[in-house]
Amino acid sequence: QVQLVESGGGLVQAGGSLRLSCAASGSISSIGAMGWFRQAPGKEREFVAAISRYGNIIPYADSVKERFTISRDSAKSTVYLQMNSLKVEDTAVYHCAANLRGTSWRGSDLSTFDYWGQGTQVTVSS
Repeated sequence: QVQLVESGGGLVQAGGSLRLSCAASGSISSIGAMGWFRQAPGKEREFVAAISRYGNIIPYADSVKERFTISRDSAKSTVYLQMNSLKVEDTAVYHCAANLRGTSWRGSDLSTFDYWGQGTQVTVSS
């Protein structure tokens, strides 16, 4: 089993920055890709960014390209999301997710991610 715990959310003004972290514990060697997803009130959970186990595949949602950067530590147990030039529409609960190593995944398909964190709130004020 894998446990994921997010941190780093908060309240920030539009144009500001935040850095989210997601720490994995448990069976870390079984983790493949890791990703960030977000869910705004009244909306479905959506893909933000993901990174493969070795960092060679890094897709982003169009809405965050050039503003957000996902990265992963060498131990493969922590994933980060650096968010710059934040907009009011980025307000959401941000969830970290991980998929089982050796299985296929696609950022746009939430069902390909097997483990989920509880989320951290990001609020961007105008």
